[in-house]
Amino acid sequence: MKVILLKDVKKVGKKDQTIEVSDGYATNYLIPNKLAVQVTKKSLEVLDSQKQLVIDNEAKAKENAMKIAKQLESITLTIPMKCGKDGKLFGNVSLKRVEEELTNTFHVEIDKRKFLDKGSLDNLGFFKLSIELHKGVVGYVNVHVVEEGK
Repeated sequence: MKVILLKDVKKVGKKDQTIEVSDGYATNYLIPNKLAVQVTKKSLEVLDSQKQLVIDNEAKAKENAMKIAKQLESITLTIPMKCGKDGKLFGNVSLKRVEEELTNTFHVEIDKRKFLDKGSLDNLGFFKLSIELHKGVVGYVNVHVVEEGK
């Protein structure tokens, strides 16, 4: 019997794959457990429409990520920090702080886990942080760490 898998099934196949299995396996296990549906004209149409929907959503997400990347190019975050006489910071600027500044100041919400530069900023000066906004789309944000009170 030909079936379309609704979920990944170990040693059988991946989701949305059309496979041939024995009639008993399909009717007694796969179909009752909602792991597969029998291949019909209607089920193939539904599968095609779902695949097209996924492709469209992926394209919209990539387009949105490209817009955010373009917006990030023009942003320079200025973060004041306390520092000692020799210019050494007390503490450091974490990625969470950069994320909060982007959200509060520029209303750009980016998860701190998307930053490709995992280290914290522990010196005064300019830094260019890279952010993976979407698969294949990388944006850059400029961060300027300055001495507090100046």
